[in-house]
Amino acid sequence: MNKIETLRETLKKVYNHRFKSIPDRIDHALEDAKITLDKLSLNEMKTITETLIEEETQNLKKDVEKLLEQKEALERTLHKKSEELQNAKYTIFNAIEKKIENENNIHVLHQIKLQSIDLYDMLSEMVESAMITALENDTDRDIDDSIKEVIKEITYESIKEGSLNTIRVRKILSTILATAIDIAEATPPRAEELLLATLKGMRSGLIKSIDRFKQRLAFMPVEAKHILIEDYDTIIEDLNQTDTIFSQIIITQASQSSQTIRKILMELNQEMRYDLEELILISKETAEIIKEKFSNLAKIAVKKADIALHSPKAQEAKRMGIQAWGVAKVALENAIKSAKDVIDKK
Repeated sequence: MNKIETLRETLKKVYNHRFKSIPDRIDHALEDAKITLDKLSLNEMKTITETLIEEETQNLKKDVEKLLEQKEALERTLHKKSEELQNAKYTIFNAIEKKIENENNIHVLHQIKLQSIDLYDMLSEMVESAMITALENDTDRDIDDSIKEVIKEITYESIKEGSLNTIRVRKILSTILATAIDIAEATPPRAEELLLATLKGMRSGLIKSIDRFKQRLAFMPVEAKHILIEDYDTIIEDLNQTDTIFSQIIITQASQSSQTIRKILMELNQEMRYDLEELILISKETAEIIKEKFSNLAKIAVKKADIALHSPKAQEAKRMGIQAWGVAKVALENAIKSAKDVIDKK
């Protein structure tokens, strides 16, 4: 057994949990093992710290592993139950629809259905179905308006209830556009028409979602304002560049498409850049309302963050940062001195 292994085994034998605190346990272990920290090599110091951590935290590790297993099981159950919940909703709506003969009431029911189910899980399939249906029902008339309207409603219903952050909005809009691209690839003669209608629908749905968010700000309950506090700067920034985000989504999807579709999308993107005034206006208005109503709440959040900076964990991070700077400073000074010595010798 080499010196490192002996050191490790000795520490494991003498480490005793009967002492009340971690510092006491470490003091007695080092004393019983006759270890002087000032005389250790890097490998020896590493072995000691790793062994002490292992001995002290082995029960905590078991607890964490057990909780992770429970979390995975809970996530599987949650996923299964979420699917059952969605399926139950579909079944209920289908059963109700079979009892309705009036076409207008069926449209009303479908509107309620759109607001009741989780659209995000079925977004791609729903866009595909809607566009194919529009194509199949088309005769000689232009299908631009019908596709634009259906994409507008799908976009609006998908975005409106959740958080208005870039990642979520990007994902929804990218999914819709990617599905429309697949349909356009399959129908080359109408590709430009389909993609233009889709982009217009996405734009209108996004505008409608932001406008709804703006209207709700005035009546937002206190308990919901934490969403804005936690993500205040991000939401303001996102709202001030919605036109750029919209354009980036088109460019990204274009870069992943065939040459023909890429050319169409890049041309449409260039044309639409001059037709986003309404989106820019509603976004900036919403950003201003957030600033007016919630800037004080954001300041409170900053104060709380400042308090958190004085927590033991933050103080430890600060201390280690200062130490790291000190080590780097000494290393730099030594390097300069060594270089100077070489020059002096010459």
